[in-house]
This record gives sequence, structure tokens and C-alpha cells, in this order.
Amino acid sequence: MWRGHRAAAAAEGAPGPRLPPSSAAAAASAQPPAPLRLQPRESRPEVHVSIILPVHNAQCWLDDCLQSVLEQDFEGTLELSIFNDASKDKSMYIINKWKIKLETVGIRVTIGGHDSPSPRGVGFSKNQAIAQSSGSYLCFLDSDDVMMPQRVRLQYKAAVQHPNSVFTSYGPTVIMPTWFCSQEWFSQVGKFDESGKGVPEDLLFFYHHLRKGGGVFLVEQCLLLYRYHPYAATHSVLESTIWQHRVQFLEERALQHWTSFTIWNAGKQGRKLYRSLSPVNQKKVVAFCDVDENKIKKGFYSYEDSKERPKPRIPIRHFKDADPPFVICVKLAFSARLFFFSLSSSNLLSLQEKVSSVNFAGL
Repeated sequence: MWRGHRAAAAAEGAPGPRLPPSSAAAAASAQPPAPLRLQPRESRPEVHVSIILPVHNAQCWLDDCLQSVLEQDFEGTLELSIFNDASKDKSMYIINKWKIKLETVGIRVTIGGHDSPSPRGVGFSKNQAIAQSSGSYLCFLDSDDVMMPQRVRLQYKAAVQHPNSVFTSYGPTVIMPTWFCSQEWFSQVGKFDESGKGVPEDLLFFYHHLRKGGGVFLVEQCLLLYRYHPYAATHSVLESTIWQHRVQFLEERALQHWTSFTIWNAGKQGRKLYRSLSPVNQKKVVAFCDVDENKIKKGFYSYEDSKERPKPRIPIRHFKDADPPFVICVKLAFSARLFFFSLSSSNLLSLQEKVSSVNFAGL
């Protein structure tokens, strides 16, 4: 994980020349004051992309984050929509400082927020930042992360071709801070959950997105530096909560349509998945499969906590002897690569359309 990037701060603009007091007075008296002309909202240039930035006590990281907004090489019209969620540190001072810099280079800055005693949460802040934005597309950014200069340009180019999709960046997971989607599609999917701390609002939104038939596309470049630290909001969500939502979605989207299936992984994670399933879906598990000979030699898995009598005994088979469809319950990286290598080496690639990949470990 990246932990310590520090981008160079933007250079301050030099002040312009000043007239001597007598010259300034003469100039003022020689010309009548020009009437104040406000540009009608509807005549303002169209905003192509709004960067959505929720902020809560982010003074340690905001300079890096906002510098990365300034450095975007996108040639369209940009807006930065910030919602300050009751920050008690110097976040607003930093935001106001950067507002001047960003607007100087043509990036519109919209700021909202509240100063209540307690924050309302990430979901609420994102919804408010989106509601006050005016861009045709939404680029999500966390206040402790740093965008690569090409991020908005590359994701916008991809998004205009697939308006009902969420776009992410190259990486091991569908990480929320790399999301990019159209404002219209966000409105169709619905708002983020606003229950507050401990709720995975991004995961729940993603599931709603998939239920609506939305797609997921990957821009295969590193577009963002993700900062992992003890104060990150992600730590407020328990792993057990994420697990529960994932199991429920798996059962809803796949298992209810299957009469039987095999769980890839006879180890700890595979057994945990089995125990987490509803009784109806537990009965559909015909076997565990694995490549580990020691696990295969055990012959079966006995669910000792089951209230059934006799207790369920699930066979453990070598993957070559397993029957599809599969639910893959393996860690990222090596285990996942081993799975697909095993498929290709045993002429099982024709089964790919029947294989569902599920990952609950290695977040």
C-alpha cells in the first residue's frame, strides 16, 4: 500500500502592479463605475465532469489531494464539488485556499457543508456533493487519495461510450475512490445509503447498480494513489458486515437460479461460506473442490454445528473431478491465478460461462 506520497504545492501567483494612490483616484473619478453583470446560470459553460469530494477532518491530506485535481490534463470543463461533513480541523481553511488556485485555472469549485457537532457520514456527504454538482459525469475522489494527471481524461473517454456503467481503475478490487459514472446513471441507481458509520455505502450502491443492469469497465492504468491509514473510514465497517452483504448478494444473484454447485476451496474460507449460506442453499452444495492433496484426503467436510440429523457430510474432491457450476472462494493473487491456471491445464475453460467467482478474503 502507498503510504507517504507528498505532491509539490502549486506556486503562488505574484501580485499584479499597483497604481499610485493619486493615479488610482484620478482613474476612478474619470470613469463611471461599471454595472455588476452576473452571468446567468443557464449560460455558463457546460460542466463535463464533477469531481465529488466528501471531506471530514482531512487537513493532513487535502493539499496532496487538491494538487492532484489541479494537475488533471483533461481538456474539458471540470468542477470540484466539495461537501464538508462537520470538520473540526483546518480543512475549510485549506479548501478556501485551494478554491482560489483552482478557479484561476478554470476549475469551478462548489462548496457545501455543515458545522453540526457530529458528522453525518460518508454516504450523506457524497449525496450532498452530488446534489450540488452540475457535471454530466461524476468522478469520485476521497480526500486522502491522490489522482494521477490522466485519470479524468481516460475515464471520461471510456464513459461516454458506455453511459450505464461504472468505471474503475487497474487494481485488485473494485475500489470506490476510482469510480466514474454519468450523473444520469447515478440518478437511476439511487443515492448512497446514509445510515452512517459502519455501513458499507459503496458496496450497497454497487449492488444496486448491478441490479439495475449496469456494467463495470476497467481502465487498465494506475489512475489513483490510495492512501491506507488508521483513520480511514473503511475501518469503521466490520469485515463480518461486508461478508454478510456479499453472501446475501451471491444468494440473490446466482444461487437461487442453481439447483446445485461446487465450492472451490475446502479450507477455512470455503467452509465459512458454506456455514453462512441459507439452509436451502446449503443443500445445493454437492462438493468442495481443491488442489491441496491433504484436504482432498480427508474425503468430506462434516458440518458439526448443523441441527440436522444426520449431520451434513460434504465430499471433498480434486478440481478435475468436480462438477460445475463453481462458487470460487479463494484469496486474491496466487490462489485466484492458480484456479484459472488449473482450468486451462485441465481443459475446463469451456465451463467459464458457468463459473461464478466469489471472493471474501484479501480485501
